Amino acid sequence: MNREEVELEQVSPTEQFQTTETRSELETTPSSQSASYPVLSLHYQVAMPAPESHLFEVTLQVEGWTTATLDLKMPVWTPGSYLVREYARHLQDFTVTVGDRATLPVPWQKRSKNHWQIETQGHESLIIRYRIYANELSVRTNHLDGTHGYFNGAALFFYIPGFEQQPMRVTIVTPDRWRVSTPLSAVTDQPNTFLAPDFDTLVDSPFEIGQHQVHEFTALEKPHQLAVWGEGNLNPTRLIADIQKLIQVEANLFGGLPYDRYLFLLHLSSQGFGGLEHKASCSLIYQRFGFRNKEKYDRFIQLVAHEFFHLWNVKRIRPKALEIFDYEQENYTPSLWFSEGTTSFYDLVIPYRAGIYDVRAYLAALSREISRFQVTPGRKVQPLSESSFDAWIKLYRSDANSPNSQMSYYLKGEMVSLLLDLLIRKRHCNQRSLDDVMRQMWEQFGKPEIGFTPEQLQAVIESVADTDLSEFFDQYLQRTEELPFDDYLYPFGLRLQADGGADDGVPYLGLTAKTEAGREMVKFVEFASPAQTAGIDAGDELLAFNGIRVSAEQITDRLRDFRPGDRVELSFFHQDELRSCAVTLGEARLTRFQIVPVNHPSPQQAQNFFGWLGVPLTTIG
Repeated sequence: MNREEVELEQVSPTEQFQTTETRSELETTPSSQSASYPVLSLHYQVAMPAPESHLFEVTLQVEGWTTATLDLKMPVWTPGSYLVREYARHLQDFTVTVGDRATLPVPWQKRSKNHWQIETQGHESLIIRYRIYANELSVRTNHLDGTHGYFNGAALFFYIPGFEQQPMRVTIVTPDRWRVSTPLSAVTDQPNTFLAPDFDTLVDSPFEIGQHQVHEFTALEKPHQLAVWGEGNLNPTRLIADIQKLIQVEANLFGGLPYDRYLFLLHLSSQGFGGLEHKASCSLIYQRFGFRNKEKYDRFIQLVAHEFFHLWNVKRIRPKALEIFDYEQENYTPSLWFSEGTTSFYDLVIPYRAGIYDVRAYLAALSREISRFQVTPGRKVQPLSESSFDAWIKLYRSDANSPNSQMSYYLKGEMVSLLLDLLIRKRHCNQRSLDDVMRQMWEQFGKPEIGFTPEQLQAVIESVADTDLSEFFDQYLQRTEELPFDDYLYPFGLRLQADGGADDGVPYLGLTAKTEAGREMVKFVEFASPAQTAGIDAGDELLAFNGIRVSAEQITDRLRDFRPGDRVELSFFHQDELRSCAVTLGEARLTRFQIVPVNHPSPQQAQNFFGWLGVPLTTIG
């Protein structure tokens, strides 16, 4: 179903409200419903009187209800993070009273894990109160403590089934000297009150509340904000300059910016890493001291480029299954490889095009991604389309066997996107590329916000490539054929070379271990490896090689004393039972790869490389 989305940034608060003394501006009948539905006013209030308790106190005032029951449901997932997270598990102290008689209780029942039903008893004005426990600092959940409050709409707010298109106000009651940052538009003359035109927009608009830093800047003549919570070694001036470059490059690709203002929310923490995209904002979390080291800084810039690229790819260019969100259950699609994987392809190349790092840094970053892909055993087990479809039960629920059985649609989607880009460039002498696919997807599906099917996506890619790609899609999306990187790199004067790393020449054992509380714990055992064949399992405690104690960090060095085919006696605890076994070490495995120039590249290869990356091939020679 097509729907017209009201972009809050496109309408000023004064245009939204001619007067704030009545509720007439907020009264509407859902456009998709019959006139028999009640005319409603919905007003949320979020308070945090005791932030150290981690409890948001939420009040929903409903005005104009006319039927005998009122159903409230809480989402079970957040768009952009494909896992049922059961946000209702954090809800407590649910009560309902009559609007004009706050002490008069109204009966209610819980119908399912996320469904509350209220017996209205003829009352048109109802006040629903509840509290949400918020002590998970991530981009997709809620966090409240003595320093700030952060929440996502799906993890905090109810919706009324059938009234998702209903506008609603949100008022934040803050502790003293706390400010509010959100992409929602403020309501005139109502302090800390914001308007969402529908529930999708409310879910898509995170809130940061506290004493965070706010940096204002412009890009392409549009206002932007960088809101930063936490302390670290971030240089805001440098970061803002680089963000402006990213915005320029991505806007050039798509022909402009699809918003009137934009908010970057950044949380600085000890170990965090991640991002979540929204239509007019993004939430980012990164290690607080990760901005001085060049490689770590570049990684953060790639994160920003990734989430900002989602403005187009997934927030507006989205699979048919995500055209209309079903907040109660999984929304299955085999196309997350394009939504996330292609975005991952661009998050490396966009900073290069923006001049934030050079061609050597770009190819080094791409080499690291290829290395990660090549050492993942699951690439031979799980097809890319299945990885997308099974995101709900696998990607976010990794276990000790996940690397053996799964393939990330982020990573393989990035690799497939690389091959498609090179394929298109070779066929059309760099006059066409994956950029043209993105632009066509934007025009055909993104601007009108019409969801695409897998068949439509393939058709667009084939039209840009001007060739039948059925075999390509079958081999690399539907099956687990190895990706022939060299075949696609060679026309551009490049090849993939094994790069001697720390594990180069080390006999193959096939396990990884980590020191935990003074114990050397086996975390992963590769399928059909010498370690698995000998009976070692994830969760075992590793004790000794040939009777001499070994630590997790010593394993590689100890293995250097042996050759492939040697037998090593391993001692370990398995479920508290002391065991030992003889392990026959295998041939050394390649773990690192590097993109390098071919020997004696032809003029055509040099020309192709220049057309692709804009510098001579000799630059990396």
